[in-house]
Amino acid sequence: MIVVIVIIAIIVVLAVWFVSIYNGIVRKDNRCDNAWQTIDAQLQRRNDLIPNLVETVKGYAAHESGTLSAVTQARAAVMSAKTPEDKMAASNVLSDTLKSLFAVSEAYPELKANANFQQLQSELSDTENKISYARMSFNDCVLEYNNAIETFPGNVVAGSKFKERQGFEVQSEAARQAPQVKF
Repeated sequence: MIVVIVIIAIIVVLAVWFVSIYNGIVRKDNRCDNAWQTIDAQLQRRNDLIPNLVETVKGYAAHESGTLSAVTQARAAVMSAKTPEDKMAASNVLSDTLKSLFAVSEAYPELKANANFQQLQSELSDTENKISYARMSFNDCVLEYNNAIETFPGNVVAGSKFKERQGFEVQSEAARQAPQVKF
């Protein structure tokens, strides 16, 4: 009788342990989804600001149509991306094209002095900072989740139901290079 009670107790403890680990993995997976939704919201905010910025620049730098076209196309690519991985890649391209747009503004003092442009540039810079922070948070969530499903005993509990997630990575070599400051 005591042996049966011990066996039942062991089974109950193992079941509670298994459920606890499984629920922890589900919570980490949900945190990754939530972190991605935060990034997505900031990307949408940036996408909403870009048409106003492009229109403001058009008024001052009409012959910079190549840069304006690149920004518009990059924005469209972000908006049409379906998977998080595609959005990550398109977002990196858009960030690079926005740098080009702001470089163009340096050549037009009237544009740089325009209050609307300054406000849009400030809002876009603030949004880029939020996107950067959200990406770091997402990467932290992904790391925690991946560790949970790849280490023992989580890997046993996760089985084939939970798949490894991909975090944000620096895509371009230009982003890896330190900027050169010359006086």
